[in-house]
Amino acid sequence: MSDLKYWVGFNRIQGIGRVRFSQLESYFGNLEQAWHAGPSELKAAGLDARTIKSIIDSRHKISPDAELEMMERHRVKALTWNDPAFPARLKEIYDVPPLLYVRGSLVPEDEWEIAVVGTRRATVYGRQVTERLVADLVHNRITIVSGLAHGIDSVAHRTALDAGGRTIAILGCGLDLVYPAENTKMAQAIIGQGALISEHPLGTKPKAEHFPRRNRIMSGLSLGVVVAEADEGSGALITAHLALEQNREVFAIPGSILSPASRGTNRLIQDGAKLVRNAQDILEELNLTMIPRQIEMREITPADETESLLLRHLRPEPTHIDEVCRRSQLPIATVSSTLAMMELKGMIRQLAGMNYTLARVD
Repeated sequence: MSDLKYWVGFNRIQGIGRVRFSQLESYFGNLEQAWHAGPSELKAAGLDARTIKSIIDSRHKISPDAELEMMERHRVKALTWNDPAFPARLKEIYDVPPLLYVRGSLVPEDEWEIAVVGTRRATVYGRQVTERLVADLVHNRITIVSGLAHGIDSVAHRTALDAGGRTIAILGCGLDLVYPAENTKMAQAIIGQGALISEHPLGTKPKAEHFPRRNRIMSGLSLGVVVAEADEGSGALITAHLALEQNREVFAIPGSILSPASRGTNRLIQDGAKLVRNAQDILEELNLTMIPRQIEMREITPADETESLLLRHLRPEPTHIDEVCRRSQLPIATVSSTLAMMELKGMIRQLAGMNYTLARVD
């Protein structure tokens, strides 16, 4: 992407978020032109005086080329919301981050993601049930998403790593930092078996206000959120409420009515979250019981690059052909003919209204 460095540059400027990025992109067509624009052009793009001043005052202090060089040194990639590699499910949320910094790898199988979150003060019970649940999910080829915090988050990541699975950690700071510092070794392991993700530029220190906002990315990436253990004031409940707003499933593991660490999860169940006894409860609710077979089918069947590309942009839930075209950036004629051939092979199914879904292999 030729103007990526300008996205990275704008992401350094205070007050430039989802709305401002959208305004700049819509008016200028690309962010290179926006970067060099004067105050009158920025005003014409719909920016308010405060934002214009922030851009003008900050721009000369920022070197987009130096930003890219720093990212390269730290082996960090940046994905804009226009990048085909940007997680498709995350694009669906209202407050989509314009830019993601990624250290590690994102692979097509990561579309089967489940977030596992909970209290930083996990009990023995909370650790045990999280270990059992995550190990079983990983054995069913589910990618585990969490926040690298102490407690349940750390247990979820560590269990996924130990089980040989993939896990993704969403950070509330720049990817050249690890918070908490005690999880630095774990973060390095996650880079090898998944990815660290942040919306914050390199060098951004962890701040209290960053963590509730990063929770929307955790839930937005995922098909569902599991709250393993949480008191009523736990930040994990923020993730659960965001998941509901994003039309994601919310699951909770019940605990003793005498344990403060289970008051939040028990309350979620009382309010309608699905009670979870084991991984099978989650897999059945999300129709994910055949994921290992579906992944195996993906790895074996594609006849060419076009089929492989389209498979990466199809999911277990229905996707309209127009959305497949948008995600794959292929012409409608190519997509239509290729989908027809894939349907004949039994790789996918066509539903009503030109919607397509991955075939279930029973």
